[in-house]
Amino acid sequence: MSINFRRTSIVAATLIALSSCTSLPRSGPDHTDIDKSASVKVTTKDRKVGIDYVLIDLNKAILPFFNEVQSSSLGGFGGGKGGAPDIPLGAGDVVQISIFEAQAGGLFIPSDAGSRPGNFITLPAQTIDKNGTISVPYAGRVPASGRLKEEVERDIEDRLASRAIEPQVVLTTTTSKSAEVAVVGDVNDPQKVQLTPAGDRILDVISTAGGLTTPNIETNVTLQRRGRTATVPYETLLRNPAENIYVAPGDTVSVEHERRTYIALGATGQQNRIEFEDSNLTLGEGIAKAGGVLDNRADPREVVLYRQVDRKTLQKLNIDVSRFAGTQVPVIFRANMRDPATMFAIQQFLLKDKDVIYISNADSVELVKFLDILNSITSTASGVSSDVVDTRDAVRELD
Repeated sequence: MSINFRRTSIVAATLIALSSCTSLPRSGPDHTDIDKSASVKVTTKDRKVGIDYVLIDLNKAILPFFNEVQSSSLGGFGGGKGGAPDIPLGAGDVVQISIFEAQAGGLFIPSDAGSRPGNFITLPAQTIDKNGTISVPYAGRVPASGRLKEEVERDIEDRLASRAIEPQVVLTTTTSKSAEVAVVGDVNDPQKVQLTPAGDRILDVISTAGGLTTPNIETNVTLQRRGRTATVPYETLLRNPAENIYVAPGDTVSVEHERRTYIALGATGQQNRIEFEDSNLTLGEGIAKAGGVLDNRADPREVVLYRQVDRKTLQKLNIDVSRFAGTQVPVIFRANMRDPATMFAIQQFLLKDKDVIYISNADSVELVKFLDILNSITSTASGVSSDVVDTRDAVRELD
């Protein structure tokens, strides 16, 4: 029997075996069964997904546009520099008022008060009402909400000047319900923190609430104030004092755990969703965390990364994005790791949350897969298996 005849027989046997593979083991229905049994099929020509994307080869010209950490800022709220802001009184605060007179015999201090300690009286504590006022004898209803305590003291003194003897007023806040900041989210003790006259910054109130329950690098902090919202990484507050601004009454500080991950697929040592575990992770570091490029499988020229990119960034690169709708554009970045200079580039190209790294198999690997199947099918034929193994080994040696 000639070698050509034997090989023709092998191919024929392979096709027959593959066409009747219903008897081979599998964990579920075959894709052909799924396709045939569907009552309704919604598909496209050649089963194309139909999502347009931009393909960019990784090179030094694009690195400046993608190697910077972009973050929002709290600078727009103010309160980053200078002294602590003044805290005005507000509805719900409990205050106590003491009124001093220069001598006995006045409005509040009777002439026989020589035996009492000091020429003053202290009024019962009272709560600033919903209209923002307090009540002072002979002064009437005095506006207090939204004013500094010094302003209220002077107002009361002016109202009593014609009745009391050189009145002096001291207003003390015993409970400050209006000057509170809510600290919520991933902290050990979520609570409302009462602000102090010395001033409290974001990190101060987070500390008062027990600190973080999550790693610094995986935590974002959101500040809400009068309908405005801004979010910054916790690491930014630690590294940039200008972002650690003073909080104001009524603010809400929300601490949120952001689990940043990327996906590694293809010819890598680990095909999985992988956590960053670092503040700034580069493409090179991400490939290494995934087990690296498998030298017996991968095509190092076809290392690709999938990402949604802001269209303004692409426009800065003079890329035509007119066919894409929305603010985010699908982009595939391709790195040729056969080029030695690429090793420098992938150490500057930063990974982003939800990136997907895919490393293609080398073409020869696909051929070896076929030869392995061919070998298993024809192993009972005398002399044939050695031919296939020899061919498979020769292909592997090409890589």
